[in-house]
Amino acid sequence: MTNRNYDAIIIGAGHNGLTNAAFLAKAGLDVLVLEKNDYAGGATVSRELHEGWKYSNCSYVCSLFRPEIYNALDLGRHGLKVVPLTASMTFKQDGDYFGSYYDSNVRRRELMRHSLRDADAAIRFDADVMRWCRLIRGFLLRTPPDPGSFKPRDAFEFAYLLKKFYELSESQIYEFIRFFTMSIAEYLENYFENETILAHYSGGSIIGTGLGVYSPGTAYVLLHHAMGDVDGNVGAWGFARGGMGAVSGALASSFKAHGGEVRTDAEVAQILVSGNRATGVRLASGEEIFAKTVVSNLDAKRTFTRVMNPNDVPPSLLERARHFKIRGSSGKLNIALDGMPTFPALPKDSPLTLGHMHFTDTLKRLEKAYDDWKDDRWSADPYCDTLIPSQYDPTLAPPGKHMMTVFVQYCPVEPEGGWTDEKRDAFGQTVIDQIADYSPDFKDLLLHAEIRTPRELENEVGLTEGNIFQGELTFDQLMFNRPFPGYAQYRGPVKGMYMCGSSTHPGGGVMGAPGANAAREILRDLRKPDTTPQEFSDD
Repeated sequence: MTNRNYDAIIIGAGHNGLTNAAFLAKAGLDVLVLEKNDYAGGATVSRELHEGWKYSNCSYVCSLFRPEIYNALDLGRHGLKVVPLTASMTFKQDGDYFGSYYDSNVRRRELMRHSLRDADAAIRFDADVMRWCRLIRGFLLRTPPDPGSFKPRDAFEFAYLLKKFYELSESQIYEFIRFFTMSIAEYLENYFENETILAHYSGGSIIGTGLGVYSPGTAYVLLHHAMGDVDGNVGAWGFARGGMGAVSGALASSFKAHGGEVRTDAEVAQILVSGNRATGVRLASGEEIFAKTVVSNLDAKRTFTRVMNPNDVPPSLLERARHFKIRGSSGKLNIALDGMPTFPALPKDSPLTLGHMHFTDTLKRLEKAYDDWKDDRWSADPYCDTLIPSQYDPTLAPPGKHMMTVFVQYCPVEPEGGWTDEKRDAFGQTVIDQIADYSPDFKDLLLHAEIRTPRELENEVGLTEGNIFQGELTFDQLMFNRPFPGYAQYRGPVKGMYMCGSSTHPGGGVMGAPGANAAREILRDLRKPDTTPQEFSDD
């Protein structure tokens, strides 16, 4: 048993846990972060799983991370540098392609090559999506109001919400409500006609989501991915130099600079509660560590059904946690390449290889991939978000070599008969075969492939069912419903216990906002100075 009493213990050294810890330590608290693995970072980590190659083996792009947090924790001084992605593209089965270029003039010419009508519609589409992005971004670093509360603070937050919506026209309010409930396919069909363009823009709405392109609610997932920024460019995606572990590494460095302590190989088995107050944790080793405040960076389902004694959780909350929607639907491949693969459909030295590359060119193919997942099979023709970040970052691979990362939809939590190593390898081969259809020398260059299914994501990182967002981003699990009504303000069912992971508002992705928001509420309860950044404003 550790004799030292901490002000706060954070369970899980993922990026939100480290963000939370850094702000608490910055306020002068004595903070300990406990991590079950022998490394910090959770799903935001860079690892050398093949000699000479550094993989971002779970999260793979940096787009949603809040610049306010970056500035408040001085992460640039701690080594975090993000390089913007400059393109994205979709290969067509007929040998052509659609490219979305960074240069707006080139992008428009490419749209016109496929559809004159869609080139004009894209202007309207971009303006509409940015309008919703600017609206939603104002709520990311705010605590959701409790609809059942009559406290002045909650009334003020509702007034803030109403003020923001009052700035919209009546038709825009109706459109915003429709947006939250529509499928991405139906939403995009209001703008575009070309099948490949529809498929290209739809892909972002199914990433990490157990829904298909025609499922209601997927339009919002597009917005969730579009509202980040890199260097002030709203909607931009980027690579963290050194892989995604650079994000968690910078956060850990900032945390330690403020006197914090990270302890690895320290799995928490239970949150200790006495007199309806959290008093510390018990490790899997049996060691007990005490603190005035305990913060869980684990998902809500795992927190309330695994690391809390059921007797310390209200029965209604326990029931909600057991039925929390957290279905995994994603897989991941990290690939070491002996050189740069060629893609005959693209012009020589095309800048499109610098960005996201996709191989699914119709909505029908996207929906069919989802149909396979619903039947507990990995998609025979999967949606792959493929990147070669070593083109930007030479630290990821030896000279002349490359690292490819492939995010895959869909991959079931448990295929019929359960996962085996043989099934995992067969899933990986399906992805490799799809890439090879568009790159004839790809297989010859392949030196190593690390294959991850929801089984690996849960066992290693602790993502329940392999869900990368710690809970699906559906309307019933957003804002004051995330993770559950009455528990959306980061406080748990006992005093001194809090949540700071992606199961809380505003949701998943490498954002840091849940960790920062939870820190603000903890400091408020402890009556300590608020070290967290102010809410975002585009004004």
